[in-house]
Amino acid sequence: MLSRTAGDLFWTGRYVERADFTSRLIDATLRLAALSSTYGGDVGAWSGALAAAGVAQGYAERHKELSEAAALQYLSLDTENASSMRCCIERARNNARAVRTALTVEVWEAINTAWLDIQRFGLTLENRPALTRLVENVKASALAFDGATHRTMLRDKSYWFLRLGAALERADNTARLLDVKYHLLLPRDEPVGGSLDYFQWTTILRTVSALTAYRHVYRDSLKPWLVADLLILNRRMPRSLAACMNDAVRYLDLLAQDSGRRGPAHRAAVALSGRLMRGDMDAIFRAGLHEYITAFLAENNALAAMVMEQYQF
Repeated sequence: MLSRTAGDLFWTGRYVERADFTSRLIDATLRLAALSSTYGGDVGAWSGALAAAGVAQGYAERHKELSEAAALQYLSLDTENASSMRCCIERARNNARAVRTALTVEVWEAINTAWLDIQRFGLTLENRPALTRLVENVKASALAFDGATHRTMLRDKSYWFLRLGAALERADNTARLLDVKYHLLLPRDEPVGGSLDYFQWTTILRTVSALTAYRHVYRDSLKPWLVADLLILNRRMPRSLAACMNDAVRYLDLLAQDSGRRGPAHRAAVALSGRLMRGDMDAIFRAGLHEYITAFLAENNALAAMVMEQYQF
């Protein structure tokens, strides 16, 4: 496989995953912003959303003030924001078109249909119902793409690079979401464990489709350390950091078996996955959750860079 083809597949997986996460993030933030004035209005919620998406600095460079309308536009349809839903779908579609022969008809139709659908919304959000339709369309498109990928693609390099990109992107998104909850969402005068804190944790779990999973695993009321355990260390939870790294190792293993060689990316992924496997929630909280997540994000980004260098794309 050409390195350029591998790169296009890798980034197709990442961009579809990022578009899906952004749609879920918008949905969750709308719920949070609907809280009472105790929360600080919609400013705190949208500040958290922009930080979770990793675009707070880019937003600040273009907008002097933070508002719900501007944040929604920036996250959904803004052509200057590389992480907006529109740009993610467009870039995923462009990458997929470049490697059209490596994809099945069903996979191509899923991403092409997603692009055609988002085109119909234009460049500006008309109203709240239009936003709701856009968010639901992007969610459905990501599910259709994942389903077509899983059900129709041959398990070979094309599939492995596609899923590797999605795994690394998903890990990044989950880590950012957790960090934002701890540092931006709960106002300083609000008690941890209060009604606002409970509602926020519920919303965070809904963002990653983990509320039902939490109830099945812990059979307990929402507790911050248990939510963190589910989203960091629980390998049965598909969006947890541990599960994502486990997937990354598996796909790198398959690529290594195919080529007969292992490289720095594989060794880094195994080391990171091993640390998550041996992780202890009490130790993580004692050392500081923010510090732990910051270190993970740096390692995950370094791993992605190693993958791109190792496979020369």
